[in-house]
Amino acid sequence: MSADTSRFTLYHNPRCTKSRQTLALLQEKGIEPRIVRYLEEPPDERTLKDLVGKLGLERAHDLVRHKEKEYAEAGLSPDSDDETVIRAIARYPKLLERPVLVTGNRAALGRPPENVLPLLKD
Repeated sequence: MSADTSRFTLYHNPRCTKSRQTLALLQEKGIEPRIVRYLEEPPDERTLKDLVGKLGLERAHDLVRHKEKEYAEAGLSPDSDDETVIRAIARYPKLLERPVLVTGNRAALGRPPENVLPLLKD
């Protein structure tokens, strides 16, 4: 593949099966993305708002892992507004649904890993 691999960023959790599968898929395609281990380097609120936009999500809540205990700790519910959700993810990065591949002004959630493939076709 002739893609400029430096333009890809993967928000990655190496303990997550889908995240590892997505990284392996990218590597099979010759792409070595910049890895952001978001549990160690949590994205700030501005970055999270940017991710929601690049993913084309209607609501920030769509980027949250609802079954994590931090969801309740943060006081989140399906009715939580975007600002509340963004603040909660910034405070509890474990809430971020993963993996997320970003390139330019677009992003895709690697659930399933094949969801990221359209981003590679530039």
